[in-house]
Amino acid sequence: MKSNLLFDFTVDKATKTAVITREFDADLSLVWDAFTKAEYLDQWVAPKPFTSKTKFMDFKVGGRRFYAMVSPDGQEMWAIQKYMSISPKTNFKLFNAFADQDGNPQLPGSDWDYTFSEQNGITTVRISIYNESLERMEKMIEMGFVEGFKATIVNLEELLAVLSKR
Repeated sequence: MKSNLLFDFTVDKATKTAVITREFDADLSLVWDAFTKAEYLDQWVAPKPFTSKTKFMDFKVGGRRFYAMVSPDGQEMWAIQKYMSISPKTNFKLFNAFADQDGNPQLPGSDWDYTFSEQNGITTVRISIYNESLERMEKMIEMGFVEGFKATIVNLEELLAVLSKR
């Protein structure tokens, strides 16, 4: 496994955008699956000791994923995502919003744009997150989004290492 992989996380409050670029020492198809299949997402998207549980996911244009981050004491923080566009193994876009336990979004939300590429066995994922509200973006940052996202990447690397051996 390569250890000097790119990880760049930039927050620009002026444009209300966060941009994350991360390289993975794994096949593009495997990384794509880790980002687009509920059974894999639930294994890595929550920073420990939190867990993730997907209530439903329909990865298609117009489809949705409804999931919760679950705290160690069982508190559930729900979110809903709607897939806006999908270009297999290269890009997908979604709208993300916090939600109540019934799936009703708490607006405003954010637009996520995921781009995938592979070169010499290294897969690069670039995620651009645009928040229509600076207040929402600042709330995400206050809630520990940057630290939490970095922690989830460790989970993802561990999952990819296991999946690569199959």
